[in-house]
Order: sequence, then structure tokens, then C-alpha cells
Amino acid sequence: MSLKLNCKFSATFFIFLKKNIPPKNYQMASRTLQRHCAAVVPQVHPMYRLPSAAAATTLAQSSCAPSRLLCSSTRQPLSASQPLFSAWKSQQKRYSSHSPMGTPPVNARKKVTIGTLRAMYKRGEPITMITAHDFPSAHVADAAGMDIILVGDSLAMVAMGMEDTSEVLLEEMIVHCRSVARGSKSSFIIGDLPMGSYEIAPAQALESAIRYIKEGRAHGVKLEGGKEMAPTIEKIATAGIPVLGHVGLTPQRMNSLGGFRVQGKTSSGAMKVLEDALAVQEAGCFAVVLEAVPAEVAALITQKLSIPTIGIGAGNGCSGQVLVQIDMTGNYPPGRFIPKFVKRYGDVWSESFKAIETYRDEVKSRQFPAPEYTYPIAKEELEVFTEAVQDV
Repeated sequence: MSLKLNCKFSATFFIFLKKNIPPKNYQMASRTLQRHCAAVVPQVHPMYRLPSAAAATTLAQSSCAPSRLLCSSTRQPLSASQPLFSAWKSQQKRYSSHSPMGTPPVNARKKVTIGTLRAMYKRGEPITMITAHDFPSAHVADAAGMDIILVGDSLAMVAMGMEDTSEVLLEEMIVHCRSVARGSKSSFIIGDLPMGSYEIAPAQALESAIRYIKEGRAHGVKLEGGKEMAPTIEKIATAGIPVLGHVGLTPQRMNSLGGFRVQGKTSSGAMKVLEDALAVQEAGCFAVVLEAVPAEVAALITQKLSIPTIGIGAGNGCSGQVLVQIDMTGNYPPGRFIPKFVKRYGDVWSESFKAIETYRDEVKSRQFPAPEYTYPIAKEELEVFTEAVQDV
């Protein structure tokens, strides 16, 4: 048996071996570990130092319950039902850069797929969707249980500081989408096709959609437009890429709409929204966003469709809802205009401002970093270094 384990973890691993493998195998494994680590463990850096193999073995033979394990680096019991190595490794202290993912959830969600969304729609369960534009915003949305994460072109304004969504390029959207994909492990990810990446011809739209899937690691794409975009939607959907439609207020066309105006406020206007929704459904969309439409109109349109509707400023009669994460978390400065349909669920800006302001003050006054935020050095080593410095 040949085990090449990092010696700084070996003593802890002895405990796990003692509790989880048969005595015969344990003896063989422990002898191998001792040969690898006997000369190294006592000399490792103090921040990584663990008990000797003998001490670990003694601890393992103590009167702790057979169904519990004790990790010496944290003194926290672990369930013996956890996978041996992952449980042991997850309890080690980290003193340097580490994975931004954090601790994996105990009960990880199943991956949301098109089948999942269709099943939710069939049983009448509302579908939750939120935007994300980078790793942190995607990671928190995924951890909070969002069904769909939309890498919306609204990131042009909320993440890149642009005046409107017409400025952002497909290449920029793909970079953001790739970052989002790294942070989300369960949610269904939709990439928003920006203005200029799909309107020229269906072939152009398909090429852009393929780039989203291959380079951005998205699971589907969204595009704005109604009946006139049906051939484009069909082209993409036929290629096996899920398409989310978007009718009603279409922000990319705000100049032709006269600004960000509510759609469907008249009988003829409402009928146009319905016709557009039916057209994108027929073309192959798996769902459609209804934006800035009177609630009663959106509810009637939802009843007429056989695919989910995702509302944003369209009332609670839709099959699901979407909001821009920056808006609903309150991560914006005072005085910024926010649409009527946005409910602010937090105040991230104020909390962040307060934290950064406090940090600034503590640095200026030398309160930070206090001793508990620094690394120690042995007294004798410091004395030797201090003397050596005199000669430099």
C-alpha cells in the first residue's frame, strides 16, 4: 500500500483510519504513514502543526463514541457517514487563498433543466428568475435557490456603467456569462442576446447563440421581439438551443417605443402583445418574458399560452417572476431612479458603505489589523531575525 499524503495532515488522518478501516488494514496503513511522515511532522510550520502519530493514535483509542470522529485541527465532531477523505479535508484550516465557492451545501439541489421548468409549469409552481452578472452575484442567487439565472443585458448599466443596454457587445456578455456559470451549479442559466447580435439574419442569431453555449457556458438564450423574430427563434430552437422570448416592453427598442413605456394599455395594444406571445410560442420558445404589461392583460395572456410566462412589471398572474438583482437587493446609491415594479428586499449599498467606511477609519487610526488578524512568529526566531537585520 502506497499513500502519498501531505504530512501536515497525517496525524489527523490517523484518527480517521483508526475509526473507519479494519484493524489489519489500519496497521498496514499506519506503518506506511509513519514511514512517510515520521521525520517531517515534528518540523512543520507551527500554523500547520498537528499532534504526532502516536498522540493521534492515543486520541483515536479514547472513549469517544464509535459513530463520531474528532478532527484535531478544529476539535469539531464529524458524522462518520460522511465520505472519509472529503470530511477530513474539509475540516482543515486554511491560511492562504482558497476556493471562492465556500463550503458545499449539505443538501445540494438537483440541476434545474428544461424538464424541471416544464414540470413546475405543469403543476402550477411559480418559476423564480433573477439576473446575475458575475461570479458573486451568480453564486448567491444559486445558493438562494433561484430556478433560472438570467445574464441580462441590463449588466451594461448595473455592472459596466453604460447609459443603456444598446452599448454592450456580445463578447462582453459572454465574458460575464462565463463568470456566472462558474458561480452557479444548479440554476438554469440564460444568456441575453444583446442588440446587434441577432437582428440581421437568423444565421447570425444562431451563431451568437452557439457562442453563448460554447464560450459562455449558458444553457439557453433570450432575445427580444415578437412576430418578426419568429424565424430567428425557430432557427435557434431547431438547433437544440432553448430560447426564452421577450415581448411587451423591449428595452433594446426603447427609441422606437418612445422610451420605457408600459405596453398593452389599450385593447389594440394588449392584442398585439398577445399575438407576439403566441408567435414566439409557435416558433419554439420554452417560455416568454412579459415586461411592463398591465397585470390583468398579462394574466389573460398567460391563460392563452401553453408555455410559462415570466413577468417583470406584469403582475402575479404570470407563471413566474424576474427582477434585476442589483435593484431588488438595494445595491445602488441614494437618488437612483428605480422602476415602479421593483420591490427592494435589502439595502446592500448601505451595508457595504458602512463596512468600507469603518475599514477606512480603522486603517487610518491603525486599529486594523489588530494582533488577532496577523500571523505569529516564535520569539527566538524573531530575536535572531532582529539581530540579523542590524547587519543589513
